Amino acid sequence: MKYVISVVVLLFSVIVHEVAHGYVAYKRGDSTAKLMGRLTLNPIYHIDIFGSILLPLILLMVGAPAFGWAKPVPINMYNLKNPKRDMILVSLAGVTANFLLAVIAGVIMFFIRNFFADVSVMVSLYIILQYFVVINIVLMIFNLIPIPPLDGSRVVLFLLPRELAEKYAKIERYGFWIILLLLATNVLWKIIGPLANFLIKLISGAM
Repeated sequence: MKYVISVVVLLFSVIVHEVAHGYVAYKRGDSTAKLMGRLTLNPIYHIDIFGSILLPLILLMVGAPAFGWAKPVPINMYNLKNPKRDMILVSLAGVTANFLLAVIAGVIMFFIRNFFADVSVMVSLYIILQYFVVINIVLMIFNLIPIPPLDGSRVVLFLLPRELAEKYAKIERYGFWIILLLLATNVLWKIIGPLANFLIKLISGAM
């Protein structure tokens, strides 16, 4: 059951992440995602079989935190009002959405803990909300790592001078394999684990 809850929460969270990218792009002048029907929470339009389902299940089975991704929403930066600045805003939209989901879950957990602790149905909801906090915090921090094509790398890319940005962008062809290597060697969790654990405990009220 915990695997099912984890995958469902993860799937919802990565979809919200991608929709946030598309929505901010739309508000800044690029309607590509909207025209392609990607500004929706319908999972049919977002599921990536490997990133949304298979990878999370594999990670859960080996005892690692569940995370993954949905199909990236299409963004045409040349439609944006201020391409360089707006691409940074678009890149940060997804992780901001994940942080807000975690905070909302944490607030609800606070009220359940203090006002509905003896109601059995609320206990089940509390457990699901814990998954929301953990998964969204891990997603947020993971995506902020400056390895292309993660969101953190997009922010770095548009902050760098042009010549450095062009060299930095070339790393993207190896980015997926770098991430897999970090996962396989558990280096990734050693990098993001301390901050993730701190924020999870802080938001869930476990400090």
